[in-house]
Amino acid sequence: MKAALTLLTLELLLLSITLQGKVLDRCILARTLQNLGLADFQGITLANWVCLAKWESNFDTNSTRFNPEDDSTNYGIFQINSRFWCSDHKTPGSKNLCRISCKALLKNNIGSAVVCAKRIVKDPQGINSWAGWRKNCKNKNLRKYVQGCRL
Repeated sequence: MKAALTLLTLELLLLSITLQGKVLDRCILARTLQNLGLADFQGITLANWVCLAKWESNFDTNSTRFNPEDDSTNYGIFQINSRFWCSDHKTPGSKNLCRISCKALLKNNIGSAVVCAKRIVKDPQGINSWAGWRKNCKNKNLRKYVQGCRL
């Protein structure tokens, strides 16, 4: 009986983790972003990308945030917006400039999110597209975001 309860508890814990997505460790994220080609992409340092992810999603791959002012939603580790960059089939007038489903941005494998982020920073606004980056990272010393990560 005790073993069955322990197994059930473990299964519920694993289900909870699966449903909640994955909150990435700062250094694991930095190495992953480096491996996916974001280090100095468009002149943007790795520390800027890690800072952006911290303030947009708190490193949570499954983060979503609804924007009532325009009925759009931000998705994933970079909080990519459904009005312009992805399709969630519910945002009116979505442009889907990354040609991607918003659900793909919620995966623990952040490869699709990185591809879309690269597309976003090629836009004239660049990394300024993200309010979290403008408010918390722009013109700040960002060394702490990659410090000790052995990159």
